[in-house]
Amino acid sequence: MSWTEKLKSRWELKSTFQVVMVLIVFALTGTSVLFLKEPIFSMLGLTDQWSSGVQTTVYLITILPLYQVLLLVYAALLGQFSFFWEYEKRTFRRIRRLWTRSQPS
Repeated sequence: MSWTEKLKSRWELKSTFQVVMVLIVFALTGTSVLFLKEPIFSMLGLTDQWSSGVQTTVYLITILPLYQVLLLVYAALLGQFSFFWEYEKRTFRRIRRLWTRSQPS
């Protein structure tokens, strides 16, 4: 079984073309975030002099939500919105489960 067939099966996609489109959406989103991180950090006045803990916290608060939005935008533009909408819902359910498990009763 080829890697595209494995992804098609894992992601429950209908065609190899759809697998390629999904991979392109991930690539475009990751590249966009890579290019946007520096201007956003600069706009916030965050330089290399800040601790890595502060940089990580700011990254999680600003860049991760931006990534999620860009993922849906690129998905819509490339005709893969329904796949990525379900992907986002699964991701947030997992995060919510982790959060609710770690909360004291």
